[in-house]
Amino acid sequence: MSIPTEAIGSIPRSPALQAALADHAEGRLSTDELTKLQERATAETLDRLAELGSPVLVDGEQAKPSFVTYPLAGLTGLAPDGAVIPFADGHTRQLPRLTAGPFRYGVHADTYLRDARRHTALPVKQAVIAPSALSLLYPADGIDGYPRDAFLRDLTDGAEADIRRCLEAGAHVVQLDFTEGRLSLKLDPSGGLLNDFVALNNEVLGRFSAAERTRLGVHTCPGGDQDSTHSADVDYAELLPQLFRLKVGNFYVQLAGEPDPERVLRIVAEHLPSDARVFVGVTDPVDPRVETAEEVRDRVLAAARHIPVEQLGTCDDCGFAPFADDASTSRDVAFAKIEARLRGTALASEALGL
Repeated sequence: MSIPTEAIGSIPRSPALQAALADHAEGRLSTDELTKLQERATAETLDRLAELGSPVLVDGEQAKPSFVTYPLAGLTGLAPDGAVIPFADGHTRQLPRLTAGPFRYGVHADTYLRDARRHTALPVKQAVIAPSALSLLYPADGIDGYPRDAFLRDLTDGAEADIRRCLEAGAHVVQLDFTEGRLSLKLDPSGGLLNDFVALNNEVLGRFSAAERTRLGVHTCPGGDQDSTHSADVDYAELLPQLFRLKVGNFYVQLAGEPDPERVLRIVAEHLPSDARVFVGVTDPVDPRVETAEEVRDRVLAAARHIPVEQLGTCDDCGFAPFADDASTSRDVAFAKIEARLRGTALASEALGL
């Protein structure tokens, strides 16, 4: 036995792929040509992770426009002026606004998983967007002829299909990205929005068997875009008890970037379900400095003082480039941080006699 370790999802696109995305957006590069470049980037990402000794691979989201908007590809009935997410450094991201129903996924995540599995025989994890994030597409003033209840029924059906198709395609784990969980407490400090998000996600997760839920996970972080966050100032103590109500077997919790990780670990230890595993973040994608393996080891050993080792895993705090145009971290830095996570986790396993 050793401590399991997994990436969260995204890895920075190369400058060449960034340029290709810009050319495609301007009509200078065909979709077929872009797809070939994305396939090549996916294969190269998988190869580099395997060379580092990663036991579970990710495709680095090389073909995703972003971790949140991939289901919207090709859809009509969207306007660009949806919910705005402000980040601490002043930049923003804006979601589309749904203008008509019914809501359907334009792309399911198993598309990316099946492409990745063509390039490797190693286990591959697949990230999907949580339905709570997509619920933000529906406008506050409603849509004529398409009430919110009908939208939520369509959304939960689509989210279930997104997850189930990944399980059927052989995903090692399907991870729901739930970065809006911590953000919800900034938007609504009463916790009402967070409770709604948890209930919506559990409506989907409850459709899976206990055995299937051992292969499901949820990731939480305060956002990580262009080396900035959107909700790091929200107290984790308000989020974590609600997070652990989600019906999954794995939790991926940002920790390395926290100012008081010991406090967070005490909260995690108090609320972690006895039949679940928590993967604690041991590298911080927002910090440009590459952690040493020894630093990672010490972070893992600190976590092991609070959490039973059989329920412990490690991860990066967040994806390294959740949006395709995020060039704040280079691929080399991302892979160096991943290598530190792998080596440091192995050192911690050795120190614990595993």
